[in-house]
Order: sequence, then C-alpha cells, then structure tokens
Amino acid sequence: MTGTPMTIIRSIVFNIAFYLNLIIQMIIFTPYYFLSARKNAWSVPKNWARSNHWLQKVLAGTDHVIEGIENIPDGPYICAPKHQSFWDAYAFLPQIADPVYILKRELMWIPLFGWYILKMKMVPIDRGKRSVAMKTAIRGAREAVSQGRQLMIYPEGTRTAPGAPPAYKYGVAHIYSELGVPVLPIAHVAGLYWPRRKFRRYPGTIRCRILPPIQPGLDAETFLKKLQDVTEAACDELLIEAARSKNPPPLPPTAIQRLKELGVMI
Repeated sequence: MTGTPMTIIRSIVFNIAFYLNLIIQMIIFTPYYFLSARKNAWSVPKNWARSNHWLQKVLAGTDHVIEGIENIPDGPYICAPKHQSFWDAYAFLPQIADPVYILKRELMWIPLFGWYILKMKMVPIDRGKRSVAMKTAIRGAREAVSQGRQLMIYPEGTRTAPGAPPAYKYGVAHIYSELGVPVLPIAHVAGLYWPRRKFRRYPGTIRCRILPPIQPGLDAETFLKKLQDVTEAACDELLIEAARSKNPPPLPPTAIQRLKELGVMI
C-alpha cells in the first residue's frame, strides 16, 4: 500500500539523496561546467536529471515513461509542459537540446545555483512588475529562438494539483503570437507521485505524453483554447490510467472530483 511506513522511509531517503546529489554534482562538475561552451555544459544538468530519475526509481520506487518523443520538432520551439510538481522542472531536460527558462529573478541570487543559471543565459523576470516582466520575457524569448533554442513555459504559471480545473494564462498565447514557432504540449500527472508541497514520493510509474506540436499561425485565442483542450484531454487519460493501475497512488480531492466528472468509478 502507498500509505505504509515504508513509503515514508523511502521518501525521506530519496529526498536526502536528491539534495545531496544536487550539491555534490554542482561541486564536482563546476570546473567543467563553467569552462565549457554552453551547449557542452548542458551535459551536467542533463546528467543530473537522469541521475534523479534513477534515484527516484531505486529509492522511492517511482519510474517514468515518456511517450511521443517522435513529436519533438527540430530547431526552436516553445515547450509547454503541465506543471504539477518540482519533478517536471527538470524531467524533460534530457529530451530538449538547448532549453531556456523564463524564471523569477530571485533564483539568480542563490549562490552557485544562480551562477549555474546565469551560465545558461536564462531569462530572469521581476514578477512584481507584470508589464515590464512580459516585455523582458518577449525580448529574451526572441533572442533564444534566434539562436535555435527551445523556450520552456508552464502555461498555468504555477503548480496545480492533478485533476484541478485548468487555469491557463494568456502570457503563453502572447509569446506564441510574437515568436511564430511551434508549441509542444506535454501532458502528465506527476503530481500524483510527487505531490506539490509534500515530502512523500509514491511508487508507481509517472506517465508523460508529448503531444503533436501546435504550429504557428493561429490567433491567440484559438491557440490558447487548443493548447488547453489537447493538454487537458491527455491529462484526463493519464489520470484514468493511474487511478486504474495495479497499485494506484493516493488520489487528491481534485483528482477524485475530476474522475467523477469523467464518469470514472474507482
């Protein structure tokens, strides 16, 4: 059962190993990271992401499967994953060639970690000044795609619980209209296994689905509706699969409510 004391023990062990892994790798690979060209230096965080997957599988019993890798386009595009936990902040790094994140500027002030971010030429913004932040984001995004990079955007802006009503922000539609590149939706229900604001990690398999890219040229409203519709439909399918799996994770109230709305008995 997922609520057993063993789950708690495995979660604690994984969390300790997760942060030790981050600290140790940042220290060990610092010389190589900062002396290498940016594209070569990406091997460090990508290796960190892969090692996190391994630790989570071995220590917490949580594996993952990514479907639809063949849908990833070449060149610049906007990557738009569902955002449910810290897991999806790094999980797709191995599949993305040269990503750039739009992130809050305060992260740049963290010793060593902020320097790592600076090396990758991310786009820091001041979330307290929305109009200025959007202009900064657009300017940074244009520069990134001109270099053939992939822009990481979480359409809802913040982590949401599995099954919660979608709340997609207009910002992703604005950036889509400005950049004229494909948008790659990614659906998953990682929040069932790595819940936000909780330390427990539940065993099972996180299933992710990379959907066909949405091509440029749609008006902003049509694009935003399509992005939400295709992503949420895939998330619903993955939620049903997780709920019906042999050893399902604990379902939060939002997931239970969504399953009821879908007519799924659990």
